[in-house]
Amino acid sequence: PDQTESPVITKKNYIQAEIGFNIENEDELTTIVHPTTLIKYGISKKFEFRLITELITKETPLIIPAGNKNITGIPPVQIGGKLALWEEKGLLPMTSLIFHAGLPKVARKEFQLMQWAPNFRFTMQHTLSNNIGLGYNIGAEWDGMSNTPYWVYTIAPGFNIGKNWYGYVEAFGSVRQNDKPQHGFDAGVACYFSDDTKIDLSGGVGLNKESFENYVAIGFSFRFNTKKGSAKEQ
Repeated sequence: PDQTESPVITKKNYIQAEIGFNIENEDELTTIVHPTTLIKYGISKKFEFRLITELITKETPLIIPAGNKNITGIPPVQIGGKLALWEEKGLLPMTSLIFHAGLPKVARKEFQLMQWAPNFRFTMQHTLSNNIGLGYNIGAEWDGMSNTPYWVYTIAPGFNIGKNWYGYVEAFGSVRQNDKPQHGFDAGVACYFSDDTKIDLSGGVGLNKESFENYVAIGFSFRFNTKKGSAKEQ
């Protein structure tokens, strides 16, 4: 549920779906995501294919007539992948590279972009103990309107709580040339029903006025093997 992406690659021949619903408030306007869906497919031990789709209802301000308008639709679909770079060894963190491209016209008309919207992140993870890990990301995102990227960062200590629970706290944000930085904080918990199913709950607040105000989210994730008898290959 956190903003920090994991460097772990989806198992070969597995499809993994991560589905979330959230409500975010920013500048006294509300955006509802219902849902966001990340589909991942393990191509090999080193690479996974990724597809991101969303259905959102966005509150937009109107001057005439007075009041706000809600627009519901699909923002640009993103396609991409994750490439494993190296495993954790001593002070060297487990590291992967995630990359996507937002398709500017594969969206509702009001959400379409002027140009392609690429993004990438280096995802890193340290094992601090049997029950504590530290994940962090650094990368860049383009909004499809400007050639100037947002440089993004995340850092999230995570904790195993018993056999089936996981919790985290996180700081994250972005910086763009000639803009004021945006910083946020969130926390959440997840419960594993099995090795292949999980539900999570999270929430966060913006730490400065340039960021969002607050959000709450709930998610459900599951995965399954697309090829019988291939478990021995993992």
